[in-house]
Formats: sequence, C-alpha cells, structure tokens
Amino acid sequence: MEIKVLGPGCPNCKALEKAVIEAVAASGKDIKVTKVDDIMKIIEYGVMRSPALVINEKVIVSGRVPSRKEIDEIISKM
Repeated sequence: MEIKVLGPGCPNCKALEKAVIEAVAASGKDIKVTKVDDIMKIIEYGVMRSPALVINEKVIVSGRVPSRKEIDEIISKM
C-alpha cells in the first residue's frame, strides 16, 4: 500500500502528514508514505484544494484534514 499526502507545505498539509505517519506507525502495516509538494503533480490528481490524501493512487480526502480516527479507519479498510 502507498499513501501520498498532497500539499504545498501549509500548516494543514503538515498536520495531515504528521497524522498519517502516526496512524501508519500505529497500524503495524507495511505502508509507504510519500509527501508530494510539487503543484503540477498535485494538479495531475485533480486536486484543487489541499491538503489531500491519496491511497494507492486514488484521492480519498481533499481540502481538509481528516481526524486521526478517520485516518485509522481508512487505513484499516485498505
């Protein structure tokens, strides 16, 4: 599984990245986490509002920071 956090580096982007890293560590799953801050690559995903959470190349959340509980639930379903 691969998770990407899309965002140019705003505080919400950093908060999402931190929450994802914590959730992945707690899950015990083998998950690669990547931060994408290149605007052109973010646009390729069709994301117009950051931050965004992409799992296995599918945009799951965009324009908000999901709660840690929500991230845990998303990861557990994958």
